[in-house]
Amino acid sequence: MQSDSLEQLNQRLKAFAVTRNWEQFHSPKNLSMAMIAECAELVEHFQWLSEEQSQNLSPEKKEEVAMELADILIYLIRCSERLDIDLIAAAERKIAINEQRYPAEKVYGDARRASEYE
Repeated sequence: MQSDSLEQLNQRLKAFAVTRNWEQFHSPKNLSMAMIAECAELVEHFQWLSEEQSQNLSPEKKEEVAMELADILIYLIRCSERLDIDLIAAAERKIAINEQRYPAEKVYGDARRASEYE
């Protein structure tokens, strides 16, 4: 990983786990399962809201959503560390792929799946 705030967060999370002898529980399988559970908890905050309501959360609800997003990020970073995956580099590769799959002049204002543009 690059030497940036993501790397610093990764080191802090790793130290947190090591200090508690939790590395034994932080397998990619367990971390990905924990991450999907946190994603479900995030979705619960938006279930039944209109588009407008979802964009105008109360300060209290926004803080609850922030904590769910933080949980997701924590598990994502831990999983990438355990698999030795550079998230920044992977994201850059994925963006490049998406730029090819979804050229702006072809998809502007249209959110279909890539295969539906064929």
